[in-house]
Amino acid sequence: MKLGWLFFGLLFPVVAFANPDFVKVKGYDLEYEIAGNGSEVILLEAGGSAGMSDWEPVFERLSEHAKVIRYSRVGNGNSTAIKQHFTSQDYAEQASALLTELGIQQPVIFVAHSYGGSVARDFAAAYPEQIKALMMLDPSSEHDVDILRAIDLEKGNEEIAKIKLADMEGGMSNQYLDFWSKRPLPDYPQIKDMPVTVITSVKKMENPPNLFFTDQGRKMWGELWQNWTAAFPQGRSVLTEKSGHFVQLDEPELVISEILALMQKLEK
Repeated sequence: MKLGWLFFGLLFPVVAFANPDFVKVKGYDLEYEIAGNGSEVILLEAGGSAGMSDWEPVFERLSEHAKVIRYSRVGNGNSTAIKQHFTSQDYAEQASALLTELGIQQPVIFVAHSYGGSVARDFAAAYPEQIKALMMLDPSSEHDVDILRAIDLEKGNEEIAKIKLADMEGGMSNQYLDFWSKRPLPDYPQIKDMPVTVITSVKKMENPPNLFFTDQGRKMWGELWQNWTAAFPQGRSVLTEKSGHFVQLDEPELVISEILALMQKLEK
């Protein structure tokens, strides 16, 4: 999420892989790793500015149940370094091409964290034939700014202005292209009926850095994703007060159990 990555993006360690595999996708070298076998294929999409190490806590465990693919988007991890910026739609197109280059012909279970949630939703809308289920961990939302304004319009707008500037300190960020530069803000894309699970962090903070992380903000954040998943006949919303933004780091067992439950839905 835009707000979450501003405060938590530097907390997760970057892991260097000694011998990553690489594949050429639309002219860029993307690092990736495939492990496991099974009837299902799981694609892991990392959060903003993160590489495939975002999934270190759960990757091997998931490979005991399915074929699992993790990768680093262009500009992240050991993939091709770039100076230009990509939108979530651009990344979704690359994810689709990645699966094609890797010879994955069946629809996948798409699992995404944080900003990867925007990529996953754009992927699901644009490539419905390549996806059969969706899980997102504390995903980014176009409507997180609405929470700040709803709590305190004047203070919320002041905090949003500061977050915009922080997003652009290093140049025009992906968040800028995906959110701030569009008027009105884009809404959630249309996604087909399929099993959808969202795990949302509503963990309270002693010293919230802005309105979004206040107790009221946490409550509204959970309600936002509960309402979104409720629109899916096969939707499931999971709220956790034990995890921060990195649910897969704080509660890997929760993530694994929910993915396995999603897979069981597909077997019926």
